[in-house]
Amino acid sequence: MSDSVVVPADRDVKATLDNPDSDTCVVACPPHPQMGGNRTDARLQAVSDALPCACLRFDYGPWDEGSGELADTRDAYAWARDNYEQVGLFGYSFGGCLALVAVARECRAGRSPFAVAALSPAEKLTDDIDAVAAIEDIDCPVGVVYGERDTTVDAESVADRIREHSGQVEVVSADHFYVGQAEMVGELVADLLF
Repeated sequence: MSDSVVVPADRDVKATLDNPDSDTCVVACPPHPQMGGNRTDARLQAVSDALPCACLRFDYGPWDEGSGELADTRDAYAWARDNYEQVGLFGYSFGGCLALVAVARECRAGRSPFAVAALSPAEKLTDDIDAVAAIEDIDCPVGVVYGERDTTVDAESVADRIREHSGQVEVVSADHFYVGQAEMVGELVADLLF
């Protein structure tokens, strides 16, 4: 079962809430919106399907060079916190970077999620949106999954920092898109979160 949700924010952030009847929710951040990334992404859907809880998959508002998309991520997290007892975050590619940076900022503000996981996260979007640097401020369980044949993003630098931070790292035989492996990736990410 899924519900449509409009996230209260200054930007137009629409979402789909899967399995809403739970006390726990994972916010799922899509890949780059200018590359077709949105809430219907197969990897986000696979993670949602594998989770034992609600999942809020959202679309970013109008393109804003990463800063508006980071605000969208934090607004989606705030909505989930207002509606669920426990909230985690997950993101894929561009969204993986945003999830890690958003969690670091939420942790610094005293609003830590129960966990965060990233699938093939971009290491840096701007000087202020840097996943590698953000990991130092994350005070909840953190994990990453990435493909060893990924030539789209350099997730290894994020993975190395997560290892140093005592987080979990899963490396799979795949490229950035995990063609034919969405179900497996969904289960790996769900295991990192739970």
